[in-house]
Amino acid sequence: MSVLMRSVSGIRGIVGPDFNPLVISEYINAFVQLLGAKKVVVGRDTRPTGAMVEGCVAAALQASGADAIMLGIASTPTVEMAVLQLKADAGIIVTASHNPIEWNALKFLNHEGIFLDEAQVQKLFSIVDNRQFKWQGYAGVGTISQSSGADDGHIQAILDLDCIDVELVRKRKFKVAYDGVNGAGSLIVPRLLEKLGCQIHAVHVEPNGIFPHIPEPTPENLSDLRNLVLQKKCDVGFATDPDADRCALVNEHGEAIGEEYTLALAVEFMLRRRKGPVTVNLSTSRMVEDIAAKHGVKAARAKVGEVNVTVAMRENGSVIGGEGNGGIILPDLHYGRDGILAVAMTLQNLAERGATVSTLVSEIPSYHIDKRKFELGGKSLTELYAHLENTFAGAEVDRRDGLRFAWDRSWVHVRPSNTEPVARIIAEAPNREEAERLCLTVEKR
Repeated sequence: MSVLMRSVSGIRGIVGPDFNPLVISEYINAFVQLLGAKKVVVGRDTRPTGAMVEGCVAAALQASGADAIMLGIASTPTVEMAVLQLKADAGIIVTASHNPIEWNALKFLNHEGIFLDEAQVQKLFSIVDNRQFKWQGYAGVGTISQSSGADDGHIQAILDLDCIDVELVRKRKFKVAYDGVNGAGSLIVPRLLEKLGCQIHAVHVEPNGIFPHIPEPTPENLSDLRNLVLQKKCDVGFATDPDADRCALVNEHGEAIGEEYTLALAVEFMLRRRKGPVTVNLSTSRMVEDIAAKHGVKAARAKVGEVNVTVAMRENGSVIGGEGNGGIILPDLHYGRDGILAVAMTLQNLAERGATVSTLVSEIPSYHIDKRKFELGGKSLTELYAHLENTFAGAEVDRRDGLRFAWDRSWVHVRPSNTEPVARIIAEAPNREEAERLCLTVEKR
């Protein structure tokens, strides 16, 4: 189905029919107008269409009166940090994240390297929809320059964190497996692991954007990484998505433990060091709430979408937060999901505790989470929501982002995706049968 997805995650679509130079230039012009940006950092993932889109973005920035600082291939969190380090007015990331190879996208950042909030994206979309473009004449055209060193800056900022003891990690001489899905993480993650003294066994780290498997780092897509951990007897395996803002773990037994544990283990790690509120999205595992309760701190929930979590984190002074898809947000570094940071924090956690991944996981209350999606086909979810409110009468209901029904030890969340023309169903319960039953109840409606 031909569709351009528009949300707080930016715009994304299938290259050609939905996402093309005309569309790209219009949204870039609106973005420059919205922020009054004069200096804009641009980075991209490794997709085959990335260079084409990158060129369109640079030209549109120039034609809109802004100077473009081109990073080349860079992870999403690297671009977010580069906006801060280069003191830019804004940033643009060319990436469709976990979407299939035929997609590409633009993610829009403000001067703090943070995604535009809901009010800002609506203003941006309004400029485009009302055709209120402002193109520069010959005297107002911007410039294009190249910038190297963004990866170095990102890595060094991680190593300089108070919570990372480089020498301690290096002494452990971890054997690490890594699957970069031939994405942007393929360049930066091995370099970070080398700095941390790890013995690296990598697969799919050719930055050509040809995904060797479905790029979302969910357990069913990580068979190559699991086998590599077993073959090389690694302590841990890491998998990032194409733009490396998400990271999933494989334990020392070659088991993909689920991307929810990346954030849960990071929250436990951080709260041992410093007490403070935690914020996650509505679809994140209750493990985080249990961990927060154990440490005597508050756990808040926000709408799905990185910026929604970021806004809530800033409002309540959270020391850590993120989304249960493997995205950690640590304000000490920056306010963006960071799969590169997740690698370093996990290794630090293992080094400090002198433990294995499976041991750390065993210490966290166990739940089963079931994640599904179904095609919307242009239909509204309103009728489904009405049915579900009757079906789940008596549950605690949250209507901020689709519908989320919660009980003492379980919940189910139904919402339209920000990044695909589908509806997502996520359910969690103490056992597989109950989580599947909740998902099936929604699907049957």
